[in-house]
Amino acid sequence: MKSYLTYGAFCAIGNAAVTLILHLTGFHSDPAKFQTGNTIFTLTGLVIGISLLVIGIRAKRATVPDTQEFNYGQALGAGVMISLFAALFGTAFQFVYHSYINPGFAEVVIQAQTAKLQAAGLSSDKIDKAAQFMRLVSKPSVQAITGFIGSMVASVIISLIAAGFLKRKAVEPPVA
Repeated sequence: MKSYLTYGAFCAIGNAAVTLILHLTGFHSDPAKFQTGNTIFTLTGLVIGISLLVIGIRAKRATVPDTQEFNYGQALGAGVMISLFAALFGTAFQFVYHSYINPGFAEVVIQAQTAKLQAAGLSSDKIDKAAQFMRLVSKPSVQAITGFIGSMVASVIISLIAAGFLKRKAVEPPVA
């Protein structure tokens, strides 16, 4: 349990640090820079998430003696538990970020998406309806719920893949 908590917390802290850096460098306050900031967050978030899931699963595997099998299910279970703690801590941070640290973030996202829709040639009526919907789903509580679900889905997919590589067969002890 301790390794799940530790690696999940480190994953959330890493992503929180990236979010705060993007906020401080203006990527979360300027609609023109938002897409670049989103790409940076996605790529660094994947690197942080994959790295810590793999390291965490390996740490759990290290607690199992070599003479015992560490099967796919155990590796997957470790990955899912790390993912659960990362998603819980990350969701708590994102709620605080959207509510208190950067309460104007949702409006920046809406402006960036509106500009994208205008560039695609959508009518102003459709853009207004889309902006209305975006405002509805941009509330911190809705973002927390969808963020948790999205984080868990992505992390479980990564865990499904990583578990295949990190499982280990039991090693027979040498005969004396």
